[in-house]
Amino acid sequence: MNAKRDPFDTHHERYESWFTHHPAAYQSELSAVRALLPGKGRGLEIGVGTGRFAGPLGIKIGIDPSKTMLGYTIPLGILGVQGIAEALPFKNATFDFALVVTTICFVDDPKAMLLEARRVLKPGGLLLIGFVDRDSALGRYYVEHKEENVFYREAIFYSASEVETLLTDEGFGHQTWVQTLSKPLNEIQEIEPFHAGRGRCGFVVVSAAES
Repeated sequence: MNAKRDPFDTHHERYESWFTHHPAAYQSELSAVRALLPGKGRGLEIGVGTGRFAGPLGIKIGIDPSKTMLGYTIPLGILGVQGIAEALPFKNATFDFALVVTTICFVDDPKAMLLEARRVLKPGGLLLIGFVDRDSALGRYYVEHKEENVFYREAIFYSASEVETLLTDEGFGHQTWVQTLSKPLNEIQEIEPFHAGRGRCGFVVVSAAES
């Protein structure tokens, strides 16, 4: 049993339903990630899930601990590999960039994840992390209601400042930040533009390169 992985195996349909119930929020997140994604190169998504980001962003390789979730990636043309972020089954310097979206709150050891990401990236490669900022209104809502959510009960939410420190401590500098989702999810009816920086919105994305 794994308290963090099992809900995704069991409730994969509920996970997928979030994207259909919140299409504008989903597209807003995609737009923010796409803004910092390299235009070319071999990419990896760590915590690929059902491929909701890797698919439309053209990332062809993903890793996830849930075999059930990986089943969704096959029709998208994504090579889904079962494994964990802290022990990536890839050789050193394999990828030009790596993407981590709403995954950092579920890993057991975020520092180990960052070290592994750095190992599999080529020199000068980029690491992109998208996450819900704990210090935002959306983040505070998730924290307050996490016990009611089958996916977030075991999650650990991080603030943008904490993620910045984690990245810096593990050798990732040259950070660029964008943000989106300025309203509660049930009020987002249209795709929101992303903004530079952080601190104003619920979903933030940071791009960082090896210092």
